[in-house]
Amino acid sequence: MERRIADIEYEQMLLSRFTVAQHRNGDGLDRSVYLLMSRIDGQGPMSIGELSTVFRLDPSTLQRQTTVAVREGFLERVLDPTGSVARKLALTALGKTRLDEVRDHSVSALESILADWPDEDVNTFAELMHRFNASIEEYRDLKAK
Repeated sequence: MERRIADIEYEQMLLSRFTVAQHRNGDGLDRSVYLLMSRIDGQGPMSIGELSTVFRLDPSTLQRQTTVAVREGFLERVLDPTGSVARKLALTALGKTRLDEVRDHSVSALESILADWPDEDVNTFAELMHRFNASIEEYRDLKAK
């Protein structure tokens, strides 16, 4: 059986393009802000350093992105709950509301796109996408060493 790695590369490129286009529908959230807010929503308040580590971005880049989100009222700087001197970024009530709205829009679009897929295929696809992303993270960790 042939390993269709080139096909995966092509399909991943298309998926990336479609995903970016999906988030540029006038919802008012930049893709980078959406990603930051989603990560903070899932993990709780995070410092610029922690965000830099998970996104593999320079802290100055994250500082610019988070400044926009703070100015828009989506994120706020809070004291570190563990008592550290560093400030962390947390979702505001407005940020949580906007994130939920954008996420609901994305999930609704995916529900329409996958409407004729059997549940088993959707579940398998979700598992494979998770596995693929985990493998990318592992690869990036190895390359960083």
